[in-house]
Amino acid sequence: MDVKKVMLLVGALVIAAVTAIMAKNMFAGAGAEQAAAAPVPQGPKVLVAKRALPVGTIIDQESLAFQPWPQELVQSAYYLEGAPESDLTKLIGTVVRNPITAGQPVTRGALVGPEDRGFLAAALAPGMRAITVPVNVIGGVAGFVFPGDRVDLMLTQSINNGDGPALNVSETVVRNLRVLATDQRVDSKDEQGKTVVRTFSNVTLEVTPRIAEKVVVAQTVGNLSLSLRSIADNASELDRAVASGEVKVPQGANPAQEKKILKAAAGRPLDSNTTFSTGGDVSRFQRRTVPLRPEERQAQINRELAAAGKAVSAAAARSMGPTVRISRGNNVTVVPVGVR
Repeated sequence: MDVKKVMLLVGALVIAAVTAIMAKNMFAGAGAEQAAAAPVPQGPKVLVAKRALPVGTIIDQESLAFQPWPQELVQSAYYLEGAPESDLTKLIGTVVRNPITAGQPVTRGALVGPEDRGFLAAALAPGMRAITVPVNVIGGVAGFVFPGDRVDLMLTQSINNGDGPALNVSETVVRNLRVLATDQRVDSKDEQGKTVVRTFSNVTLEVTPRIAEKVVVAQTVGNLSLSLRSIADNASELDRAVASGEVKVPQGANPAQEKKILKAAAGRPLDSNTTFSTGGDVSRFQRRTVPLRPEERQAQINRELAAAGKAVSAAAARSMGPTVRISRGNNVTVVPVGVR
């Protein structure tokens, strides 16, 4: 090979290597600095909603939390951590007056306490009413019913309508009632935030206007008792209502609208498809039906005799063969017609 060509080739390789090394060093030195996250301004902590809180929500331990907030965005109406009025134990049991979205700061005007005017009205859902019923220790589930729980209302009565033992019966009057307060208490926490079980003699329930009338009448009929509902009961009853067509979700509804419809249906009190049990269901020596009054018993006997008489007359008519009915005024005579 020509020496001159070899020298040119070697020189080209050397130049290419030097150029590559210089380019590598140049790009490495001019590389972008590693991005660093901008420091989050650590302002004061304000009270925010941990979840969406619609109007009428009773505040509990899981509803609110303190979160850092930019200093320039803090308003005087916010609850600031460390302030006396921001004590969470004092806010538990208050009711949301205006809707609060998840993550939104809570303002003082958005919550109303039991000592404030209009507290109970704020706790009620639209179209609902509040009614207070008396209960005893046993009927109140020994104090284990707390505000926000769901209960069924049962009526127990003894019906004495004649001779013999009375009819003892217990029936579920209304299902799925929301407890608003027990003996004017709207929370079940002490100053340390611990759950306290207290017996009570009165309970305030959220009802519809129609159910309120039924509850008032039920108080005059017999004794009322509460039956605490499981949280899972609402979901199963809602599934049944949707399957049966009682609850209808319009076509084209978005997930938010569908959730709102189902939530409203799950929280409604029910006074249909109620059940009952009589003394005869518990003991063979008790009645299963209402005893009849003497005049009612005589009327029943007369109806049975009349039915039996009609049956006898029909049988006799069939045995006589063809007959002719002759009417003379108010008298009717049945004459058999012989066949010659």
